[in-house]
Amino acid sequence: MLKVVLPDGSEKCYEKRVSPLDVASEIGAGLAKATVAAVVETTTETGETTTATISSTDLLPESGEVKLRLLTKKDPEALGILRHSCAHVMARAVLRLFKGVRLAFGPTTDNGFYYDFWKEEPFTEDDFAKIEAEMAQIIKADEPFERIEMSRDEAIKLLKAAGETLKVEHLETGLAENETVSFYRQGEFVDLCRGPHIPSPRFIGAFKIMSTSSAYWKGDANNQQLCRVYGTAFFDKKDLDAYLTRLEEAKKRDHRVLGKKHELFMVDPKIGSGLVVWLPKGAVIRKQLENFIYEELIKRDYQPMYSPVICRVELFETSGHYPYYADSQFPPITMDDGDRYLLRPMNCPLHVMVYDSKPRSYRELPLRLAEFGNVHRFEQSGELNGLTRVRGFTQDDAHIFCTEEQVESEFKNCVDMTLKVLKTMGFEEYEVRLSFRDWTSPKYVGDPEVWKKAQASLERACHEMNLPKLEIVEGEAAFYGPKADFIVRDCLGRQWQLGTIQLDYNLPSPQRFNLKYVGADGELHQPVMIHRAPFGSFERFTGILIEHFAAAFPLWLAPEQVRVLSISEKFENYAKDVAAKMKAAGLRVGLDLSPEKIGAKIRVGRNDLIPYLCVVGAKEEESGTVAVRGRKQGEMGAINVDQFIADLKQENAERRL
Repeated sequence: MLKVVLPDGSEKCYEKRVSPLDVASEIGAGLAKATVAAVVETTTETGETTTATISSTDLLPESGEVKLRLLTKKDPEALGILRHSCAHVMARAVLRLFKGVRLAFGPTTDNGFYYDFWKEEPFTEDDFAKIEAEMAQIIKADEPFERIEMSRDEAIKLLKAAGETLKVEHLETGLAENETVSFYRQGEFVDLCRGPHIPSPRFIGAFKIMSTSSAYWKGDANNQQLCRVYGTAFFDKKDLDAYLTRLEEAKKRDHRVLGKKHELFMVDPKIGSGLVVWLPKGAVIRKQLENFIYEELIKRDYQPMYSPVICRVELFETSGHYPYYADSQFPPITMDDGDRYLLRPMNCPLHVMVYDSKPRSYRELPLRLAEFGNVHRFEQSGELNGLTRVRGFTQDDAHIFCTEEQVESEFKNCVDMTLKVLKTMGFEEYEVRLSFRDWTSPKYVGDPEVWKKAQASLERACHEMNLPKLEIVEGEAAFYGPKADFIVRDCLGRQWQLGTIQLDYNLPSPQRFNLKYVGADGELHQPVMIHRAPFGSFERFTGILIEHFAAAFPLWLAPEQVRVLSISEKFENYAKDVAAKMKAAGLRVGLDLSPEKIGAKIRVGRNDLIPYLCVVGAKEEESGTVAVRGRKQGEMGAINVDQFIADLKQENAERRL
């Protein structure tokens, strides 16, 4: 007999095999019609709990007890299932329309899905309408998604007969350990797939083919080149329309376009792909961010330091970063004497060396070392993207060395600093993701018991601080320890990972750098290390800010905070005097003395996104005022120069948005 426990605590018992859809039907016809999939939690005889998302028609266990949560389109998880099913619909349409196509993989993405195909000729945008029309016919037919399980050997025979060579290769290598595998069938279309899927395509309320690109089989450039088709899908057309509107707005805010238009930064292949040059205006923004973080560091008793951007490979071999991340690092430089040097891919080993440069006592801890550290990583050319994906960048990096008893308080201090950063920048919506160890993966180093203790410390501290939407993801931890990542939403609702705090018992360990301090008991103890970077990198953070503010930066970040405009050349001297007075007060001031009419000067100032424009003419000179136009406020009228300067200094000091 099977006992099913529902979220409200109610229980249902069954003598025969049932599916989540059967359970939903027993509750009510309306719920059955709305059920997309289900989340099932089972507990083994040894007490181990497993949770899985399954299709609504998949069978539940024959006996025992399960906790069942039915998913409808209101549940966040349901959208990914819908999109995965739509990827199958798209693949089915492609096979109908184009002869000789072979299937690869079709996963979901943050905003939709894609499917990779082998095809002699690449897809073009002219193909999109045909594919969408065929998808519409498939959805209209509303044939169900059916799960089929068979042995791996049977599956290989089936796919060989169908000519699906890529799937066969995956069965023979990637799934070599699996005795059985699953397929999903919809009409004549059968695809190797774990699922889950929606019951039938009727749930797909709206979809769109977005773009096409090339890809490699299993992401390896040594493998076959494939054709990738991207799409998206929603339960309702209004959600698709809203998404497309956001995309159009995002194009207008593209930091690469705005960065060039407003002369903030440049990336020139003559200098090197992925290597950023901060232009004078962009350098002002970066300097203001540095000043902000530096002030916070000093308030919180961090000690600044500097270290070289190139050092011996052995340092990173000891830390484990090399060769662990060798594929994303620039190749070592071998000197005439045989020594090998590496452009540093991260700062932590150098900070470790500073800690280890002399004996340490518990009285010195926590020791907080901070550096705006330049690092270099060899990102693939196709992944480079303006400021947000580069090969050379500067981290607002710090490493805290503390006792085990100090871990939670230091972690909370790091969280508090990260929240201060997010609030100052106007990122009010955020959630925290805890990345923990995958106990089945060999990539992690260190004692499992130490890992359990570290993960428990992070989780406890986050709950005590009431951090929102705490999500735990197993398998996403750094190889040396668990971490907390802050995921923010910008003004367009897009999610960005900003700020990270990582707990590390391994780099200080005897197997790595063997760090010690003398405790109150006179004995040697191992410190704990915390890695934290509220921005992550100045480059990526600035790229996100450009798009978040659409380059219309708040006063404290704006490269040019105020511009003085003269009505005619008769008032140039007064305009110069006003500008000089503002500059002497520490404001960043521009001056437009061009012969253009004042209306044209104002339009230029607005297009340049200057926070405040100050027009001066006869009345202003006579009264010692400026006629102010605020970028947000509009016409503000005549304001005394000294009062206006005082107001700007106050707004600047408070870092208002």
